[in-house]
Amino acid sequence: MNDKKTGIYEQMEELFGFILNNVDRSKISSKNKAQIREEIVGLQSFVVSARPARIAIVGRRGAGKSSLINAIFGEEKAEVGDYKSQTGAGKWYLFENELGGIDILDTRGLGESHRPEESTITASPLEEVKQSIKNKCPDVILFLCKGKEVGSRIDEDLEQLQQLKQDVYDMHTYDVPIVGIVTQVDELAPASNSEPPFDHPKKQENIQATVELLEEKIREIITTPVTVIPISAYIEYENGSVVYDRRWNIDVLLDYLITELPKEAQVILAKVSKVKSVQKRLARNIGKSVMAVTGLVGASPVPMADMPIITGLQLSMIGTIAMISGKKLNRKTIIQFLGAMGVNVGVGVALREVSRQLVKVFPGAGSIISGSIASAGTYALCEAAIAYFIDSKSQEEAKKVYEQELEEQKRKN
Repeated sequence: MNDKKTGIYEQMEELFGFILNNVDRSKISSKNKAQIREEIVGLQSFVVSARPARIAIVGRRGAGKSSLINAIFGEEKAEVGDYKSQTGAGKWYLFENELGGIDILDTRGLGESHRPEESTITASPLEEVKQSIKNKCPDVILFLCKGKEVGSRIDEDLEQLQQLKQDVYDMHTYDVPIVGIVTQVDELAPASNSEPPFDHPKKQENIQATVELLEEKIREIITTPVTVIPISAYIEYENGSVVYDRRWNIDVLLDYLITELPKEAQVILAKVSKVKSVQKRLARNIGKSVMAVTGLVGASPVPMADMPIITGLQLSMIGTIAMISGKKLNRKTIIQFLGAMGVNVGVGVALREVSRQLVKVFPGAGSIISGSIASAGTYALCEAAIAYFIDSKSQEEAKKVYEQELEEQKRKN
């Protein structure tokens, strides 16, 4: 994201500075100020500090590392080796599309008996990975194991995985989370039930058995709890287009990864995946965070002069949801949404000035407001932004969502 410090990103950074300055000058109690600042800095990291997620994928040859990368993007990004290992020296690769990228440490398979197609630097796969993590710390490690091979001897692989986790901690003082992935569950019996959602009772029983077995094996080696997720990542392409898609549970994996990743890595992963359920979940998580802050500000109570804190936070939330959706983030996209809500603002106006104008429009206007009304308005805006940016609903539909959600929240409060 080469332009992150210019244009709209510079505007967003200025907006957060504007909000924080208003918090410092406000009559909010010192205790609440500290909590509000913490939430604002956290929200700021989603956009201003956004970067590609750094995911280390570990597993034996044929476990489906490259297939998983392709499944996350829904595009053919990594070459899948049908017979020989394709990945050579353990090094970071930036896989990207027009929406952003993911840094993948796609390692040469643990326990390999032959050398991969690409040249290697060091003798063992583990040493290659250690070499790579010296300069770049992974956010998470995915340990892949084929469904049909979970019962085989993987003790050595797990011991190497534990060593890798320790190496990351020694080098970066970071307790990197590990996620176990049971791959190729579509190949488990019965073979006749080979299409998602794999709802045959015996198929589900076999999938659950592999998950429990891998969990048991991991617990014997890895001291911290590890979540295990079963997936199918099989896709066929022709001329760059998907012609057959057997993906299953990729959305569940992405949902979980977002909870494990640092905030600055979450938005781009949600964006590049193009999975709406994942994008909505992250958007609502951000909305809940902003709701908490606006509710706290509103409950102070705060004089009219301090209302830009609330509207500034709401505006930053709208911009973040626009970014999550994959829409090109600029002032125009934000102003168009505000237009859908019935607010007329010039495109050339700085976002911090927009937040001042919104005091007269969004819930939060008045000399003194309640925390419940501030929260209600924020929730309604969050749902309207999701409808407009992620679900691509019309301006009229988005405004209707806003009005309905606002009335519903008022009734609840």
